[in-house]
Amino acid sequence: MGNKYLRFEELEVWQDAMKLCKKIYFVLKDCKDYGLKDQMQRASVSIPSNIAEGYERKGSKETVQFLYIAKGSCGELRTQLYIATDLGYIEQQNCKQLIEETINLSIKIYRYIQSIQ
Repeated sequence: MGNKYLRFEELEVWQDAMKLCKKIYFVLKDCKDYGLKDQMQRASVSIPSNIAEGYERKGSKETVQFLYIAKGSCGELRTQLYIATDLGYIEQQNCKQLIEETINLSIKIYRYIQSIQ
């Protein structure tokens, strides 16, 4: 694939996804709505996991497929953040910041996809 990085851990987009995932776990640590909490944690874990899995694939077509899955999980998480805030599980200010991070991460993933295609 001719990637300048040797490991997915070196990708800024993966590092940002990991930071977001940790923030989601932290902000939900006391949430008693285990269904929504689990869904949000799964979506947040899916983002860096699919970036890593795509990176480890041999062909750019496969890589792009996994990156689109990661981007989709970003949108899923953003929707769940709105729900969690509307239900009072996350403070408005925290949610606003996390939503901004999902938007920025989604943009970075898309730019990464464009750089591969």
